[in-house]
Formats: sequence, structure tokens, C-alpha cells
Amino acid sequence: MLRDDIKSETIAAMKAGDKDRTAALRLIGAKIKDRDIELRTSDKKPEDDALVTDVLLKMAKQRRESIEMYESGGRQELADKEKAELGVIEEFLPKQMSEDETRAAIEAIKAETGASELKDMGRVMAELKSRHGASLDMSRASALVKESLQ
Repeated sequence: MLRDDIKSETIAAMKAGDKDRTAALRLIGAKIKDRDIELRTSDKKPEDDALVTDVLLKMAKQRRESIEMYESGGRQELADKEKAELGVIEEFLPKQMSEDETRAAIEAIKAETGASELKDMGRVMAELKSRHGASLDMSRASALVKESLQ
């Protein structure tokens, strides 16, 4: 399970004295615990690996946005710190689909659903997320779907 892998990696990083990696792994653990607390009152609880993957995807997206903002603001040292955290987060995520693989998946879904216009974008995005959500950056996929439907 991902949760156990993260815990064991945290312990290994602490033993190795790698402070930056330890901090990033602890941050991941804290976000997962926050999500567990949010879901205590929920009736529907997702599968554990799906929950952890969802948390990791959100964290990765936040890091990418921060990197972009820091670099445009001339704060390279902060961007480097975010890149290091992003690297640790991505270790636990499933392999991300390449742009070509994403385009192929979009075309397959378009063919199955009969989507041809921009108004069909929601349907294509929903199907794309249900099939490939964990291995896909949905913001990039959104741009590719829009381009494909125009």
C-alpha cells in the first residue's frame, strides 16, 4: 500500500539524515492524515490507495503552480525547493501518461462517445478522468481535449 511505502521511506530518510526528503515525506503524511480526518464523518470512504493517490495528485498540482509562480517572480531558490518536494511526491504517483498517449486516449474516448463538438468536452473529460485519472495531469488533458474538439 502507498501509505505504508510513504511511512517506510520517511523512516529510511530520517535514518539517512536526509532532512529535505524527510520534511517532504512528513508533509505528505500530514496531508494524508488531514484527508483521513475530513473523511471521518463521510458515509463513503474511498479505497486507501485511491485516497493517497488523490492527495498526492493535488499536492503535485500545487507544487507545479508554485514553481511557475516563483520562477516568474524571480524566486529561483523557492522554486528549487518546490521542485525537490515535487520529485519526492512523484516517486509515489503512478507513471504519468505522455502527451502522445494522452492524445490517443482522448481520440479513443471521442470515438466511443461520438464527441465532436466543444459542448461534448465535459463528457470526454469525465470519461478520461474515470479511466486515467491517476496517471494523467487533468489540466494538461483539458487543454488537449479542447484542442481536439475544436
